[in-house]
Amino acid sequence: MIGDLLRRLTAPEPEPLPFDDARLALAALLVRIARADGDYETIEVSRIDAVLGARYGLTPFEVGKLRGEAEALEAEAPDTVRFTRAIKDAVPYDDRVKVIETLWEIVLADGARDHEEDAIMRLVAPMLGVGDRDSNLARQRVEAGRG
Repeated sequence: MIGDLLRRLTAPEPEPLPFDDARLALAALLVRIARADGDYETIEVSRIDAVLGARYGLTPFEVGKLRGEAEALEAEAPDTVRFTRAIKDAVPYDDRVKVIETLWEIVLADGARDHEEDAIMRLVAPMLGVGDRDSNLARQRVEAGRG
């Protein structure tokens, strides 16, 4: 399954992904963001699980299975561009802004922002077609919700 998804993501002209594959691509992007600073912490894993469970109405078992598949996909995938392209093609703009907000939740889950996480967020937002202003507003909403 992961090999098939990777082939579709790396195709010269990828087609929009079906729901399950788009969900897996988003989960893998969440894992990639969490791993960006080289420290994949339990709090980040818990936050990913909570986000996936709430967003897709999954049981804890289903969330664990999806995250496990996402971790494997993230480890095998060559770059972030393919995740973002798949999500951009499959998700309307307003929902992509929510994806950015979700990514900020993962970045801020450990209570600290570092240069690697900031760099990947500056890379990912435009690739999802989300401008700096909307990304900053998404971050501010997450920070306000944590305060």
